[in-house]
Amino acid sequence: MSADPDTIAFYQARAPHYVLKFGQAHSWQLDAFLDRLPPGGRVLELGCGGGQDAARIKARGFSVDATDATPAMVAKANERWNVAARVMAFDQLEAVAAYDGIWAHASLLHCPRAALPDVLTRIHRALAPGGWHFASYKLGEQEDRDSLGRFYSFPDADWLAAQYHAIPGWQIVETHRYQAGGFDNVERDWIDLTLRKA
Repeated sequence: MSADPDTIAFYQARAPHYVLKFGQAHSWQLDAFLDRLPPGGRVLELGCGGGQDAARIKARGFSVDATDATPAMVAKANERWNVAARVMAFDQLEAVAAYDGIWAHASLLHCPRAALPDVLTRIHRALAPGGWHFASYKLGEQEDRDSLGRFYSFPDADWLAAQYHAIPGWQIVETHRYQAGGFDNVERDWIDLTLRKA
């Protein structure tokens, strides 16, 4: 199972507060990712949250398929940005060669380590040849919950890279490590990965 029930319940209950804090401006990494894609291409967003990134993708002229496992987040995204977001968990992705880009900002970090290989395989399968994928993770040493009860995989960078490299055809094009806070106001080490499907 790729969606932790307690984490989904947290976002379901706190969606209005979360969107107020993070739902105003799009992610700073997004434009550089979109610049890699063919103009007007199709982009899947995994974990659209309040919809601000989906709105930016749409404004840039791309076709966006915004998804989130939390119904309240999908409702907020559509209410604010009208992006036709829909409810879908990571392990419900069944598309084949359907997207030019798959954007997963601060979402796959909630996927249990045991479920991640299957989810990454689904992402790879859903990308068109030459397609691009972005994901960001909070780094750590073992799976755990934060002070708010949300589940995180907290991988280390080497383990994470190995999960992608285990799938033939993934090329890690760029990585970026930095420190940033979150909804729990705790500064943590993060890593961004930008990958391309051969």
